[in-house]
Amino acid sequence: MLDDLNDEELYAKFSDRLIRLAATIVGPADAEDVMIDGVVAALNSRRWGAVDDRVSYLYRCVTNAGRMHLRSSARRRKREARSLALGERLDRPTGIPEPVHEVRSAVANLSARQRAVLYLTYWEDLDERTTAHRLGISVGSVRRHLDRARKNVEGKLHDSL
Repeated sequence: MLDDLNDEELYAKFSDRLIRLAATIVGPADAEDVMIDGVVAALNSRRWGAVDDRVSYLYRCVTNAGRMHLRSSARRRKREARSLALGERLDRPTGIPEPVHEVRSAVANLSARQRAVLYLTYWEDLDERTTAHRLGISVGSVRRHLDRARKNVEGKLHDSL
């Protein structure tokens, strides 16, 4: 039973799934860092000792860490764009390939919550009720995010044809 697992055993059992969730939200390059940030936030939370469903709490914390990472990255890109516009030279690594596959591009345009819902629904094969519980949202929100995600991906794929 999951209630019998200590923190280390819980981490060992679910870290692969949590890192896949993080990769779905932020991409593979930053997934491990985001997953670790989410797990550390969960373990350091004052609520951790009173949490009934620690697995769902970990999923929510990793999702939130991914959302914060995306916001931080967006702010950094805006700062870099302003710096370039002002003529400042930025030292950036070169030769790093960008994923160009249409599906990755379409998924990258989704919100963090939509990515999390897609991941849990399709890759973890969870039903709407379990997905809602894992993310701490209502079943209606899961349906809405899933519907919007499908429409957005479909629209992006259609536009790229």
